[in-house]
Amino acid sequence: MKAIVTGATGVVGRYLLQHLVERGGWDVVAVSRRKPDIAGRYEHLAVDLLDPEDCRRKLAAHHDATHVFYSAFLQDADPVRHVARNTAMLVNLIEAVESAAPALTHVNLVEGTKWYGSHLGPFRTPAKEVHPRHAGTNFYFDQQDWLEARQRGKAWNWSVVRPHAVCGFSVGSPMNLALALAVYGTLCRELKLPFSHPGPAANCHALYQLTDSTLLAKAMVWMATEPRCANQAFNITNGDLIRWENLWPRLAQFFGIEPGPQRHFSLKAELGGKAEAWNDIVHRHGLQPHRFEDVAAWAFADFVFGSTWDIVSDTGKARRFGFCEAVDSEAMLLALLDGFRRQRVIP
Repeated sequence: MKAIVTGATGVVGRYLLQHLVERGGWDVVAVSRRKPDIAGRYEHLAVDLLDPEDCRRKLAAHHDATHVFYSAFLQDADPVRHVARNTAMLVNLIEAVESAAPALTHVNLVEGTKWYGSHLGPFRTPAKEVHPRHAGTNFYFDQQDWLEARQRGKAWNWSVVRPHAVCGFSVGSPMNLALALAVYGTLCRELKLPFSHPGPAANCHALYQLTDSTLLAKAMVWMATEPRCANQAFNITNGDLIRWENLWPRLAQFFGIEPGPQRHFSLKAELGGKAEAWNDIVHRHGLQPHRFEDVAAWAFADFVFGSTWDIVSDTGKARRFGFCEAVDSEAMLLALLDGFRRQRVIP
């Protein structure tokens, strides 16, 4: 089997690439702007997914590709352009692969709980794959509609995975909650700032869910190789639920500080200007020289801590189809933070 993995340096694609390389039995092509920091045997391609000709030219040689894992994402402040550009990237890639690889078997597409309107306000929970789409626009809708239409009558099939709050390590990822928490806790300890939960009280109490990047990678490969998953969508999360009010003291304990009082504020507004302080921390502790803006995903953290409603997905469908792995979310976060420390990302 030969996989083309897009978004290969992101918090989803990076772990999928690593899983495929370590699993064996796969030839892998990693598609991303910069080469992933993953050891092992794979080919890296820097492809402009917005350029159909660049896609065709660089993927033409991969006539033996059998699987596409699509996790590329492009942020755009203009909502119309945001939908158009993210849809165009998927279209350009699949058309290029399809024309080059007659043995194409499966396309796996990463979406999320925004499909159900989790970003807009209280929604029907636990969210099930059979629930209707939320009102309004969403590039997930455009991508999946195009993929379903393109697949009709073809030999290949598709699957869709809908995780929430994917947690792992990826420098420069705009949606990386675990790393944002790591940087926040470090700044609080080093600058003697209160380690306060930064959302409203309702966010602190609401039910929330997380998804481990490694668990997600396993699920994606499972649904791309399990025949029963053809043309199906699946919610994938760790399988448990958290409340920040219960987890916050454990996070504070990891950093060796006391939890501060709950206070609603913007991490981006209050900490976005701390690049100089972060650089000093990096220098004093001999950390990896990552740029502050590459490790501090404040906008996403503000989004996570800004909601005041339960965010819960039903993962029963995946279990009924055969994927039964689960991860303890509290243990996962603490293990990730410890990993960031061992990798000298935080002191």
